Amino acid sequence: MTTNDMPTVVLVHGAFADASSFARVIPELLGDGLKVVAPAVPNRSLIGDSAYIASVVRRIPGPVVLVGHSYGGAVITVAGAEENVKGLVYLAGYALEEGESLGRLQGGFPESELATALVYTPFPLADGDEGTDVSVEADRLPEIFAADVDPALGRVLAVTQRPLAAAAFSESAPTAAWRDKPSWGIVASADRTLNPEVQRFGYQRAGATTVEVDSSHLVMLSHPGCVADVIREAVRSVAN
Repeated sequence: MTTNDMPTVVLVHGAFADASSFARVIPELLGDGLKVVAPAVPNRSLIGDSAYIASVVRRIPGPVVLVGHSYGGAVITVAGAEENVKGLVYLAGYALEEGESLGRLQGGFPESELATALVYTPFPLADGDEGTDVSVEADRLPEIFAADVDPALGRVLAVTQRPLAAAAFSESAPTAAWRDKPSWGIVASADRTLNPEVQRFGYQRAGATTVEVDSSHLVMLSHPGCVADVIREAVRSVAN
């Protein structure tokens, strides 16, 4: 297999975070000789964010494996419809069905602790209207979002959050790429941000090959080796 045939791994971060949340996984993948792209997701709307990631994917020559954490799972569910996407990997993520929103999926399950720690902040829109940013109370983010991550790093994550616009919670996925593409999923079984049952339900529905890890929501930082192994499995599978 030539270098051009080897899939590029595109890492899509979620809400309240940025691409640095993959900082411990990226060196493992690069060490394998894999090509890696970790773009900044705008976190403004599911449709807009998916379109942006799709545009990144279209610029990549050859096959792609899309990896999405948390809200990033919803994004790859839509952006994964791009022709050169050959596989999807969900990390403590939302595997939406076509026509389903984040709110609708998680609304069918008990709320996590996150619901009690959200902060809603208005921000101006280009048309003069007002939107709403959703973030997490800084003093509670480490325990809810990153309980098994170094506390010092947790404090940094708390003050460097990338908020998610509230509009993203109600937008419905126009497509579900897992319907005709193979998928893999990691359930973070100690997750206090996204109910693990939401993860299990979405993965089972998608027919994803699933692994459970005793982890907080930030499984990429607390268990990078496990995450890298699942990505490697996806790459090997679609490269064959």
